[in-house]
Amino acid sequence: MNIGDRVRLLTGREEGIITRLLSDELVEVAIDNDFTIPVLRREIVVVAAEETKAFGKSAAAVESEKKAASSGAAMAAKAAKKAGMATENPAAKPAASGESPAPLKADKAQPAPVQKGIYLALIHQSPELLALHLVNHTDRTVLFTLGEEKREKYRALKAEKLEAKSASEALGHWHLKDFDQWPALLVQLLPFQFNSPDAFELLNKRLQFKAASFYTSRQPNVPVLQREAYLFQLDEKPAAPVALPAVETEQPTNAPTAKPQPVTDKQQLADKLKAQLTGNAPAKPAAVAPAPEPAKALVAPSHEIDLHLEALQPEGGTEGLSNSAILKLQLEAFEDTLSRALATNMHEIIYIHGSGNGTLRKELHKLLSRNRDIKFFEDSMKEKFGYGATLVRLK
Repeated sequence: MNIGDRVRLLTGREEGIITRLLSDELVEVAIDNDFTIPVLRREIVVVAAEETKAFGKSAAAVESEKKAASSGAAMAAKAAKKAGMATENPAAKPAASGESPAPLKADKAQPAPVQKGIYLALIHQSPELLALHLVNHTDRTVLFTLGEEKREKYRALKAEKLEAKSASEALGHWHLKDFDQWPALLVQLLPFQFNSPDAFELLNKRLQFKAASFYTSRQPNVPVLQREAYLFQLDEKPAAPVALPAVETEQPTNAPTAKPQPVTDKQQLADKLKAQLTGNAPAKPAAVAPAPEPAKALVAPSHEIDLHLEALQPEGGTEGLSNSAILKLQLEAFEDTLSRALATNMHEIIYIHGSGNGTLRKELHKLLSRNRDIKFFEDSMKEKFGYGATLVRLK
């Protein structure tokens, strides 16, 4: 079971969406998109896609999607207000004291059709859960890579081929209430068309979401998906064809040679500038490149990682650090050791974070619950650390 899966309760007819993985045995489910409840995994079953194809969507599923679409706008407006960015919709302004708010008038004007392009679409799975899709609304096949930038560190997430007039599967799931913590997305796009005479340049796009622009990006009917979504175009500047170098033709050996003409300094300068602009300038002598450094071997971390500040910085020099700076150092050490543990196929790793006020433990459990490479995690060595250590079992 993964975040975003539609499930049905075995003890009733209710259906919902998994919004969080609380533990190895417990998940959080949004029932009818009205409220969330913790449910044991053994008490729910995933609604298979084949069931929807054979029998269509159930009444509960249709109603939940309607509620997700209606309540999602309200939650986006709340996020915009929290960030201090007001929308330009006059109907969203609060009514004067003693007056009742005016009802929203339906906009009779039809929205402008979405032009051809490549888009990132975020669709409500529940009022607070959004699924990310890539939409190729062009006539070309697109090769793409997707990554995220968080705390100035890049992490690659996906690389696939997307056919023309198609949409990708869900590339991730984000919680709307964590909007201010969303990472920046880095997307690379390479268009391709069979039998086309042109080769195209690689497009790079970085998306950092802001509350005001996110709220106003809502589209009622996104092409290909045919659903309401928050839509962001990735190719505002279409990919330009790659200029191929000109082919030089050889002159026959018996061709008459032109008599050399006297060349002035001005003519030499003009010829030199022209050669540089057309790409035919003589190649500069290649600099001797330094020998590449040998790749550093990836070292697996130790089985137990102590995240206390004195263990991370034994040489000292941490006097005067704020609590937030200390927490940042601890989280960076946690992410580094966890990534190396996954890369070296370790089965488990123990983090010693201490009891204290529980802030570090809460942040670690929050990050672990969102990582799909984690099988489960639990408190470890209680007889020695109490609630000050966590065992992480890796897939």
